[in-house]
Amino acid sequence: MTSTSKIILGLLGAAAAGIAIGMLMAPEKGADIRKKISDTANDLADKVGDMIDAGKEKISEITGTVTKQAEGLAGDAARRADKVKESVG
Repeated sequence: MTSTSKIILGLLGAAAAGIAIGMLMAPEKGADIRKKISDTANDLADKVGDMIDAGKEKISEITGTVTKQAEGLAGDAARRADKVKESVG
């Protein structure tokens, strides 16, 4: 996990903790507070899931690009090797 990912997850965790503490300090019934905490946690989980999905898509795009470039380089190397063989033989 990169340091940027760790920072983002840390900030999200801190925000969730702050929201939960704020809700616990609010003068509301326990059931209402627990529902709000649950809803907030679910929303946070959805956001993190969306971030993970976006990251997976980006990795897939990068992998495709790198694969195409590697195939191009391999083809170029094969062509150059053939030219060398022709000139030697």
